[in-house]
This record gives sequence, structure tokens and C-alpha cells, in this order.
Amino acid sequence: MTHIWIKNPLSILSPEGVEAGGGLVVQGAQILEMVPGGRKPSIHCDRIFDAGEHVVLPGLINVHHHFYQTLTRALPAALDKELFPWLETLYPVWAGLTPEHIAVSTRLALAELLLSGCTTASDHHYVFPRGLEQAIDIQIAEARKLGIRLAPTRGSMSLSREDGGLPPKNVVQDADTILADSERLIRRYHVNDPGAMVQITLAPCSPFSVTRELMIETARLARRHGVRLHTHLAETQDETRYCRDLFGVRPVDYLEQVEWMADDVWLAHGIHFDAQEIRRLGTAGVGVCHCPSSNMVLASGICPTLELKSAGSPVGLGVDGSASNDGSNLMQEVRQALLLQRLKYGSSKVSHRDVLGWATKGSARCLGRGDLGELSVGKQADLAMFKVDELRFSGAGDPLAALVLCGAHRADQVMVAGKWVVESGEIPGLDLPGLMAAHRRSAGDLLKLGLDSI
Repeated sequence: MTHIWIKNPLSILSPEGVEAGGGLVVQGAQILEMVPGGRKPSIHCDRIFDAGEHVVLPGLINVHHHFYQTLTRALPAALDKELFPWLETLYPVWAGLTPEHIAVSTRLALAELLLSGCTTASDHHYVFPRGLEQAIDIQIAEARKLGIRLAPTRGSMSLSREDGGLPPKNVVQDADTILADSERLIRRYHVNDPGAMVQITLAPCSPFSVTRELMIETARLARRHGVRLHTHLAETQDETRYCRDLFGVRPVDYLEQVEWMADDVWLAHGIHFDAQEIRRLGTAGVGVCHCPSSNMVLASGICPTLELKSAGSPVGLGVDGSASNDGSNLMQEVRQALLLQRLKYGSSKVSHRDVLGWATKGSARCLGRGDLGELSVGKQADLAMFKVDELRFSGAGDPLAALVLCGAHRADQVMVAGKWVVESGEIPGLDLPGLMAAHRRSAGDLLKLGLDSI
């Protein structure tokens, strides 16, 4: 088995108390050894990568995204709106999605994530117009081509506007169809083993887009198969009012009623919780994915990350949809998290190490992945390596802090399961200009289909 020494990095984000100035050794798909500064590995290495110009991080982990939304970035009709009117504008456009749209949007989103240092991505796909029944299969195939880990969520919507929900009827499905396809995907693709490249999650879009019965049945199906659960929750005050009107309770109370208050659940956004709800979520071990850019663009609010973490909830990081963030760059999202959370808590309360921890170990905890998110012996060899040789970094005293404070945005080398998937800032074998041209054509086609409906 090949042994690779990532030698003498400029800086390395190792666990507290682990001195690894000499780098690390990769054996197969795992980290075999952390090498102290001034030392050599204890075993012979077949290959050596001189990391003297690189800051080495655990691979970043994105735990909330909507790949298909890369096709509707900065859509004029959806600009300057808050969440509900924004959704109502975009649903008719997304109703025109085809398998070809899913393939090209997934490929582009994953390429953008990889180039930002992301090694594991979770996508929340919940729009299933007729003809798009294989959307998750397409996403998995695209991820396999690029070599990135994928945690696809089989999203769902069953409550159309006519039934008291938000989406139009042509993008929702009935409960039987949703549950049957969820089970099909689990049986076909889900792998429970450490090092898994694909793990399925079940993910009703939100409490107000599916029935109470479907929330419960989805949770029970997930637990029969040992897969995790995900949904949007407490993103806006409008959602809280809607939940009260529809179900007579606040979102966290509803979560408990439908059997979702457990440590196999993580939520997207998690902004509008009161102190008692935060305590309940933490006691249950429910994870929360912070999505700072999207929350700012839609003016949704600020996630109470420190209170959630203190209560016991894992806190991860996500870029959210590329139609609300308008980007899929996870390293940039790390910086946004630092800035937004310092605005909330003060500059001494949130450090660059804190936000890098949310994007790595915290996100891994949301996914239930003890094998990811940390550079230590026995963990998966998922690495993101950045150079600090651009103008933006000139004069920086601390290379690790500089990645966040000076705005790193593109990784130089990325490894997933011991294999290089980004080399010298490029994805081997990927025609990026060709991909962007195909993506622009798809975006134009989708808008033509949807504009008449807006």
C-alpha cells in the first residue's frame, strides 16, 4: 500500500494537543501518522509531497446546499425579496428542471465546492416535477466522477398551495411515492461503513411543505435503515407564524411532536429559537447547520451558534442554495461565518479556529461521521491545502488565521480518501470552460421555460 508523506507544512490545523509540524502520513484512504516538527515518519514513504508553501486543513464539509439552484443565481425577478416571496417567485422556474439540468448543475456545484477545499458535500434536493424521479441517482453519478464524498438527501414536498403549503402542485409528490423512492435510494446507495463515499439522508423540505404524517413516517423509515434526517427549520419569523397557523405550535414543538427531536437529526438555519428551545435541542443532540451568506442575503437573521454549541448541539456550516447565497464556495463561507458571528457576539468570542471547526469537525458531527472532519490517526485522508502567495495574504503573520481573515477562496491541492482530486488548483480531467458554457446554456433554457410562469 502506498504511503504519502505530506511533509513539513507551512501550517497545519491539527487537533488540540497534537503537534504535527512535520506533517502527516497517508496510507491508503486513512491517516496513518501525525509527524511532530523536526521529525521524519516512523515508516518509509513511497511518495513525498513538500507542503512547505501550504496550509493544511481537514477537508471542509458542506452540510446544506441546493445544487440545482446554481442555475438561478442572481435571477432578476427574485432579487431583493425575503424567503417566502423569494420561494414563490422561484418555484415556477424550478418546475421546469430536467435530468440534464440536474446533471450540469450538480457537476458545477461540486466543482466549485472542491476547488474551495470541500471534500464532503450534502445536498438537499426536494423539487421533483414529472420526469425528475431519478434526480438523486444523477447527483450520485456526478459525485463519483469527481471523487468527492456525497451525502445526498432525498428531499420531499407533499403539501401544495392548494393543500395549504407554499409550492405549486407540479413540484410536489404524494407520500407513497416519496416513501417508496426513499427506501429505494437507501437500499441501492447507502453505505454505513467508515470511509463511505455515499450516505443517504431523508429530508422533507420543511414542516410547512409536507404533512404531519409524512414527517412521522419519514422518521420511522430512516430509523429502520439507520440513516439520518434533515430539514429546514426556524429560518425566518414568517416560518414560525406559519407553523403556528398551520399546526398550532412553534417549530421546535412541532419537531418533537413528529418524532424528530433526536441526535440523528440536523437542521438547516436554526435562527429563531428561544432559550428554552435551544436547551431542548442541545439535550436531544439535534445538529444545526449555519448558513451565514444566505441568511444575510434573505435578511433571515443570525444563527445563535454559541448558545447551541454550549447547549450540546453540533454546529456545522453550509453554503445553502446558490440562488440565495449565489455561490458554492465553502472557504468563503467560513469567513462569512466569522464576520457575522463576531457581529453578534463580539470579536473576542469567535476565532478563526472556531469557524474552521464548524466547517470540519462540527459538520462531520451533523452527518454522524466520526471518521471525518479532523486530521488525526485513523481518520479518513481528506485534506484541503491552500497556498498563501496571493496579494491578499502579503504581510500576514499567522498563515492559518490568514486563510480566514484575508479571504482564501481557492484550494491548491485537495485529497479525498487518499486520492488527489484537485492538483495545482485544477480538477484533473475536468473541462471547466466547457462545463461553464454548458451550465450557462442550461440556465438560459430553464429561465425561458419559467419566465412565462412568473
